[in-house]
Amino acid sequence: MERANDSTFPGFILLGFSGRPHLETVLLMVILITYLLSFLGNGTIILLSILEPRLHTPMYFFLSNLSFTDLCLTTSTVPQTLVNLKGKDKTISCGGCVTQLFIVLGLGGGECILLSVMAYDRYAAVCRPLHYMVIMHPWLCLQLVATAWFTGFGNSVVQTALTMTLPLCGKNQVDHFFCEVPVMLKLACTNISINEAESFAVSVFFLVVPLSLILVSYGHITLAVLMKSAQGRRKAFGTCSSHLLVVISFYGTLISTYLQPPSSYSQDVNKSMALIYTLVTPLLNPLIYTLRNKEVKVALKRLAGRTIASRKS
Repeated sequence: MERANDSTFPGFILLGFSGRPHLETVLLMVILITYLLSFLGNGTIILLSILEPRLHTPMYFFLSNLSFTDLCLTTSTVPQTLVNLKGKDKTISCGGCVTQLFIVLGLGGGECILLSVMAYDRYAAVCRPLHYMVIMHPWLCLQLVATAWFTGFGNSVVQTALTMTLPLCGKNQVDHFFCEVPVMLKLACTNISINEAESFAVSVFFLVVPLSLILVSYGHITLAVLMKSAQGRRKAFGTCSSHLLVVISFYGTLISTYLQPPSSYSQDVNKSMALIYTLVTPLLNPLIYTLRNKEVKVALKRLAGRTIASRKS
């Protein structure tokens, strides 16, 4: 923002949960524990996908990328939140705010596309099982993941630039626990109707379009499953239910945050939603995929067994 270009600009004040100081200690512990569990869970999935040959499949390639995205997303916001909750100093430098905004936008957009890619992968696995490895060949998987990353961060460059060049007129108090587009727009002292329209259009592209593709994929999966035997239906639903749970938690919170004008936001609700998609959903991903997936359980036991055996030897 214009004041942000001034060398004397002191940075931003992240108000976070300062309106409820009696909750800050509790939130500090809850967020820290959730972050550590999320880091452990997603790190484990990435490690298993690399070390376990049986998991060298398109599904786990996409899953490891999802885990890496979630790790980066939580790490871009949680440490600053913990620092702000611990002490009285709740400031973040202008550069830190820009970096945080850029990373959150890039990773969030990339994850939206990645989840739709994973839905297509499940469609190919259930509806085209005999041709699955031909359809989802390694080069295509790499291209799809690269497209998700480049599209997410390409949009982030534009969105961050448009947001941070708005005039502040002395406003630097961000009523949030990290720098996010809707709350940054509320600091501007100029007409932001164009920015709101642009943000809405981008949100439709990254939220509504991928979600529609996911629903279409699952529509085909449902039709294919209905024609299978009871055992086949159980296997197919088991394969897809994990991904569907992640989709519901992730898209539901983002849609409620971004597909409405900033002026209509309830900041308490907005902060709660932000906690879900930046902290809770990244924790749920490894829990859902490990607790509901026999292949991951077996791979985890094999890795633990090899580790114990190597220590004994």
